[in-house]
Amino acid sequence: MISPEAARYLSAAVAALALYGVGMSMGNLFSSWLSSVSRNPEADEKLNMKGILGFALVESIGLFAFIIAMLILFK
Repeated sequence: MISPEAARYLSAAVAALALYGVGMSMGNLFSSWLSSVSRNPEADEKLNMKGILGFALVESIGLFAFIIAMLILFK
């Protein structure tokens, strides 16, 4: 039988797994953005807003996952 404290730690770790996906997504987003801007510098104006929007959406998912993990741990 698993203790309630161990179950809490395990569920917080599962909730924090989303942070791995967030890190991978941010790396992919900025890698693609830098690659496209270096190939076509005139497209920087158009790609800047899309890159910032993508960053904000991915970062919000990471913050939600972090908050849920902290709520599970320190309930």
